Amino acid sequence: MSKSIKELEGSIKYSFKNKDLLHKALTHKSFDSDNNNEKLEFLGDRVLGLVISKKLLEKYPNEKEGIIDKKFANLVNKKTCIKIARKLNLKKYLYLGTSQKNIVRSADKIVSDSLEAIVGAIYLDGGIKSSEKFILNLWESFIVNSVITLIDSKTKLQEYSLKRFKKLPKYTFFKKTGPQHKPKFKTEVEIPESKKIIGEGASKKKAQQNAAEKLIKLLNI
Repeated sequence: MSKSIKELEGSIKYSFKNKDLLHKALTHKSFDSDNNNEKLEFLGDRVLGLVISKKLLEKYPNEKEGIIDKKFANLVNKKTCIKIARKLNLKKYLYLGTSQKNIVRSADKIVSDSLEAIVGAIYLDGGIKSSEKFILNLWESFIVNSVITLIDSKTKLQEYSLKRFKKLPKYTFFKKTGPQHKPKFKTEVEIPESKKIIGEGASKKKAQQNAAEKLIKLLNI
């Protein structure tokens, strides 16, 4: 067994019985057009979706399906996979052809696909329990820190205002306070027939989300 494979197994906290599966999961089509990770990535994507959706239903049993769906999309998208792949320094272990080695633009997609391929490889090597353990270990902090409910508040207010008044909510920047390294923003929001509500946050976007959430509660939407 190569030193790099053993090192990666230590990072992902899983030891393969069939090392060829891990090797295949790390092989990009530019390195081997016939024996590469494309099918493992296809499988891993489905396994990831199953495990994450099951976990969300267990963690948020009383949440609406629409919110669960948004959380799910945020957790399995390429951006999250890229963050996890970077944390594992996955690019270091990939088998790439010369055409891909120096292309930065496609690197993110390649490492993201390889992470999903590893999920597929673990599923084939150790079954659903092993792949579930692997996924929940790496995705745990993203599940815990999900902020979709706040994001949905702004969307919910917008949908309500458009449906009832055919107008978008009006956000007005109020003021910025605090030191440069830790600013606090205040933003006003209103819709027709409502009061102006002030929201606060560490950025304009977060202040808008906070204001929308407050107005939704006030109007009992």
